[in-house]
Amino acid sequence: MRNLSPLTVDDYKILKYFFLRQQYSLSTYSLASIIAWSNPILTAYYALENDILIICYESTARPERNHLLLPISAHAEITPGYLSTTAGRYGFTHYWFVPEEYLKTAGVHEIEKYFTIAGQPEYDDYIYLTSDLSNLKGNKFIRQRNLIRQFYRQFHERGRVAVEAITSANAPDCLNFLQKWCDLRDCDVEQNEDLACEKMAATNALISMEALEFNGIAVRIDGEVSAFGIASRLTDEMAVLNFEKAYPHIKGLYQFLDNECARRLFGRYTYINKESDMNIPNLARSKNAYNPVMKLKSYRLTLREDTGVTR
Repeated sequence: MRNLSPLTVDDYKILKYFFLRQQYSLSTYSLASIIAWSNPILTAYYALENDILIICYESTARPERNHLLLPISAHAEITPGYLSTTAGRYGFTHYWFVPEEYLKTAGVHEIEKYFTIAGQPEYDDYIYLTSDLSNLKGNKFIRQRNLIRQFYRQFHERGRVAVEAITSANAPDCLNFLQKWCDLRDCDVEQNEDLACEKMAATNALISMEALEFNGIAVRIDGEVSAFGIASRLTDEMAVLNFEKAYPHIKGLYQFLDNECARRLFGRYTYINKESDMNIPNLARSKNAYNPVMKLKSYRLTLREDTGVTR
């Protein structure tokens, strides 16, 4: 891969500049998340071309998953023609996670000169108002409020619950909980590659919370970490709830965690991006139950064979 370097935690401070003004609202465009999700199964690489940041993912075992993200730049215009020549220069045929706003800005007709466009509904993001998830007002949140009340009666009112910020001091306890949570979900590569990648990403986030400027909270019950949530900045108005884990057998714990995350981690943001459902029916039902105000569509661009671009 020509002129591409593996993307590591050490690169965060160098590349953070590119993301301070980026406007894409898909959760993929959180730099902290990109770095955390880089792993031996699907590795992130980058290159700098003047004022443009190129980011891609490559899998040696699953080359069909190789793809570029839209280049990031504070000043340069990212045209479909530039996307085409960049794909050819770095040996890729696909861009994944192309937000709908890029299609509107660049123009579908212009993009289709170089690429075919296809939806990625499994990667459409769910967007919520922070005020909705913080306050849980109205009939549409009655179920969540009832579950939280039950949790309060059984645990919180009896002094059995503590909520704390995730730091390097309690990260090992969070990692221990993550392993127990994964034991319940079979997070091995052989069993479920997506869950295995998520476990690695959450582990990376917990190990590098400060370096990647993640914010997170942990919920302890009887002194043991039983849930955590981790968030990262996306735009000036929106942040991403990258990881949200809770023991499933404790009634109301997930709803309590979600409400605490909204109040403690997203106070400065108008919107919460809860990422996609990956076409998992149970996950889709859970996300829809919180009444998203919108869903952001993701698209895949595939380089046309008749563009004349050398690959």
